[in-house]
Amino acid sequence: MTPSAQRQWVVAERPVGRPLKDSDFQLADAPVIAPRDGEVLVQTQVLSFDPAQKSWMENAANYRAPVQIGGVMPGSGGGVVVASAHPDFAAGERVVGDLGWREYPTIAGGHLQRVPSGIAVEAALSVLWGTGRTAYLALMKVGKPVAGDTLVISGAAGATGSLVGQIGKLAGCRVIGIAGGPEKCAWLTDELGFDAAIDYRSEKVRARLRELCPGGVDIFFDNVGGEILNDVLARLAVGSRVVICGGISRYNFDPRSPEMPEGPRNYFNVVFTGATIQGFLMPHYERDFPEADSRLVGWLREGRIKARPDVLQGFESAPVALRRLFEGKNRGKQLLQLDH
Repeated sequence: MTPSAQRQWVVAERPVGRPLKDSDFQLADAPVIAPRDGEVLVQTQVLSFDPAQKSWMENAANYRAPVQIGGVMPGSGGGVVVASAHPDFAAGERVVGDLGWREYPTIAGGHLQRVPSGIAVEAALSVLWGTGRTAYLALMKVGKPVAGDTLVISGAAGATGSLVGQIGKLAGCRVIGIAGGPEKCAWLTDELGFDAAIDYRSEKVRARLRELCPGGVDIFFDNVGGEILNDVLARLAVGSRVVICGGISRYNFDPRSPEMPEGPRNYFNVVFTGATIQGFLMPHYERDFPEADSRLVGWLREGRIKARPDVLQGFESAPVALRRLFEGKNRGKQLLQLDH
């Protein structure tokens, strides 16, 4: 039986220019709303977390609707349809979408997608849709890998970076990941098949790049920015492609502050190598979503890419799960399972 009330996390403060804290969120009660024509009521089973959610709280992301103080914390998730007033969805089906941090969201059916048969919700959230489309499209459409390329990835043990490396191997690249800590580096090489990994916490990145990339870096997939971006720009190969996908090094800074991390000092190496630097934002590639979805579902079913989510338990831990992304604690996609 569907309850009449639910819990939801709302945005209490804007964390502009500082790390997230408990007081940025508030756990509140709300009614469960029966679906009207075209809507679907979902029981949330798993929530998914991405660094961009902090910029959504700050209203710094101009590609989505503003988040209001007191509004439901936005975020994607997956669950099971409880009731449907949409012809394409029936009770009992598994779906994913922008559910927000709610136990029983009521969503327009056009904003949901059905989980493919034979794939767990956790695997779908780790490899498909937002994370998967970003990894696939940013690498294939901007990075444009060619067999034999040397691909270097910062934030390589995160959700996007770990998937980019696996796709790069399928494309015939030699893949080197940059991550923090020996456990993450071992995970990249021993389980995900990366050719090498650099521990930025205990190794000098630029020196290791000279050892591992004597011919230069053909593709740099950047999720971090800051000093690591500067180090890799010093090792670009002729005709290389730099994909700017994220900048977690700057997420705790106010963009108006003079304390923002410096821009890359080695940028002029782009002139010497004829390299390109291009940013990636997933909504700009909507026409290519079917291609990404088809390839990723096929690879996941064939076992050619692996879903290794980092899963916490309990709805109350949602703020903790998001903070883990900025503390470097997650390995792979950060998820949260709800207890119903």
